[in-house]
Amino acid sequence: MDLPGLIDSHIHLTDFDPGTDIAALVSQAFENGVTHMVCNGTSEADWTQVQRVAEECPGVIPCFGLHPWFVVRRSKEWLSILEKLVRDHKCGVGETGLDRCADLLDKDAQEEAFRAQLDLAYRYDRPAMVHCVRSWGWLMDVLRSTQRLPRMVVHAFGGSTDMIKCLADMGAYFSFSATVLNDNFKRARTALFAAPPDRLLVETDAPNMVPPEPFRVYRLTGISGEMNHPANLATITNGIADLLGEEPDALRELLWSNAREFLGDLIKQ
Repeated sequence: MDLPGLIDSHIHLTDFDPGTDIAALVSQAFENGVTHMVCNGTSEADWTQVQRVAEECPGVIPCFGLHPWFVVRRSKEWLSILEKLVRDHKCGVGETGLDRCADLLDKDAQEEAFRAQLDLAYRYDRPAMVHCVRSWGWLMDVLRSTQRLPRMVVHAFGGSTDMIKCLADMGAYFSFSATVLNDNFKRARTALFAAPPDRLLVETDAPNMVPPEPFRVYRLTGISGEMNHPANLATITNGIADLLGEEPDALRELLWSNAREFLGDLIKQ
């Protein structure tokens, strides 16, 4: 029986260096078993690019959102523009969330934008892609005070194990990157072990989060140094299977089922 495809639950195909052959990167990933990629937008500046990549590359699922790093640069019309994109396309909402490390930190603006995008995802029944950095208590406060939550994934999860049950009870999924393969990131690895199996997803976050050796099979060098290649998803998944004590094929079956449940009709067969 053929194995199900790998689904990259979080990637930024528009963040590679200018001139990068994105179609070639996607093709190489597909040759290594990846069938779908959830491509996240971060600001008004890249939403059109995300849409174009999704139209040109079968298997790329677009997401349009305002990342907390770019909240302070939003236009007055950002939410109406975003809603039109969500209304007119089969897409997710994100990347959105909270980040205390943003260069230009405006907590009120971040929370307002995050709440607006959660509401948008709920109203249009779309999955939300959530970013959280050093804001876990803040995140929980926002989610607990939100009456209508969409289905959501906390990407590159790095919170405590104590938060996992609370988030799972809210319907959250947990996506893990190559971070858990690094022996120094013990908190993320502990969270991986604690995540409910039926809520587990895997991502590259490419071009970010370059895997450690020996999982860095595909290499890509950019202006600022090495970038993560989306074709590394296969070795990342195998590494996570090894950590969990699972057979790689069994983990692939589980991840496919989880992603289908989370993404719904955004996955094209």
